[in-house]
Amino acid sequence: MATLLSARCASWRDYLELTKPKVVLLMLITSLAGMFLATRAGVSWSVLLFGNLGIALCAGSAAVVNHVVDRRIDALMARTRKRPLAQGRVEPLPALLFALALALLGLALLLVFTNALAAWLTLASLLGYAVLYTGFLKRATPQNIVIGGLAGAAPPLLGWVAVSGHISAEPLLLVLIIFAWTPPHFWALAIHRKEEYAKADIPMLPVTHGERCTKLHILLYSLILLAVSLLPFAIHMSGPLYLACALALGLRFLHWAWVLYRGSRPHAAIGTFKYSIGYLFALFIALLVDHYLLLNL
Repeated sequence: MATLLSARCASWRDYLELTKPKVVLLMLITSLAGMFLATRAGVSWSVLLFGNLGIALCAGSAAVVNHVVDRRIDALMARTRKRPLAQGRVEPLPALLFALALALLGLALLLVFTNALAAWLTLASLLGYAVLYTGFLKRATPQNIVIGGLAGAAPPLLGWVAVSGHISAEPLLLVLIIFAWTPPHFWALAIHRKEEYAKADIPMLPVTHGERCTKLHILLYSLILLAVSLLPFAIHMSGPLYLACALALGLRFLHWAWVLYRGSRPHAAIGTFKYSIGYLFALFIALLVDHYLLLNL
């Protein structure tokens, strides 16, 4: 009876929320960059449309599984307690069936319209986030986001491989940028929500090692991110426009990390978190614009 009532209360908006559309949109920006950077010619409309749709569906599938596994934790945290599964508007079994349907459709689109390597890499990314990170690492170690972040860093590689059909150094460098970006991005949020993670018994770094240690980690990773973000210029993958943007964006990120470390501004943690989202979006847009400027020179 409870399942029937929940199913009746669920709407298409609830199922859309399960896919974390804002997160998926940011991932698609990076996969689009990977696609366009992979070729000097144009990307075919079928790969552009169905390749990104396949990647988005698989990312949405992993997000749904995350909602299912974390539903009890989500109910304890202010940021997530209104999620469909946490409130019982969607039951776990329909959600898992929805996740399976998204994954199968996404993989089918990638197999038909791109290539097998892109499909299998996308599947590996899905399993890495949904099973390795959500099912194990998140509850096992304060370094969960560092190790599990590799799955979330995969979209530019997936986009590149969808167009080129092979792996090379350039998309791996794009993965490295997101991999270095993930810890300071997420740990800033973890500081802001430290009490909630402690209440939910999740071993995030601010809970296990304290805020001071976490702020130092954020500062160090921000320095690493700045250095890594300059590598596309160093290997002649991008030009002066990207270099200028990467320096400006990276130094601003470093400024936020320093402000957070010094504790000189209230709400610096959530400010750092919000800036990090805009940082990644702007950095990959700069990569794309620079790429096409170089082509036209």
